Amino acid sequence: MKSTIIAGPCVIESAELLDTVAATLVDINMKLGTDIIFKASFDKANRTSINSFRGPGIDHGLLMLSDIKQKYGLRILTDIHEAWQADPAGQVVDVLQIPAFLCRQTDLLIAAAKTGKTVNIKKAQFLSGQDMRYPVEKAKEAGAKEVWLTERGNMMGYNNLVVDFRNIPDMLELVPTVIMDCTHSVQRPGGANGKTGGDRRYVPQMAMAAKAFGATGWFFEVHPSPDQGLSDAANMLELDKLEALISKLIAHD
Repeated sequence: MKSTIIAGPCVIESAELLDTVAATLVDINMKLGTDIIFKASFDKANRTSINSFRGPGIDHGLLMLSDIKQKYGLRILTDIHEAWQADPAGQVVDVLQIPAFLCRQTDLLIAAAKTGKTVNIKKAQFLSGQDMRYPVEKAKEAGAKEVWLTERGNMMGYNNLVVDFRNIPDMLELVPTVIMDCTHSVQRPGGANGKTGGDRRYVPQMAMAAKAFGATGWFFEVHPSPDQGLSDAANMLELDKLEALISKLIAHD
């Protein structure tokens, strides 16, 4: 079974950025035989500051994602923050993602499940892997055909995340697809003067450690110039480093 790989910019910044990343993902897929899912957010509703860039919004954002799907033939993932967003997003994307902070929101999970799309639930920073049994149950009982879970670290004091990799095998007891979010897990939430900081140097180690613990996939936020990114700049992986890292991860698949 192929590993599940998700990659793309944190937020939709421009059509040019989406084209640049999508073209690179297509090239990697052709070289490595992968099927990378393109990810970008139309709205970052949980930014630290009210002045932070959020994205183009759902209407324009979904048009841009639909354009990427048609032009490049990539599967698409985006996150939703409110139940009403599930239906319009589900008409465009292949995977609906539930943000970690919202993984207990019953109405959001039900709405995502009812679209018939794959639902990727990110594990909250305040929950264990075993606790994710209940969000999975909500989604499945609402009719979700396929549910994935994603590990992204737990809060360790203030402005810090630590990954307990034991959560991966715990969540594999709940669903067959458990993904490691290798870029959000290196965040320092709210720890950079009104925005989230982090350290992308540790992204490859997060990916390799997750593989050792049985993760079936990886999630990477990527950008051609991460430090100029409008969201999660400190954590996104350089786009030109993605192919080598994926090649290493799938070497023995």
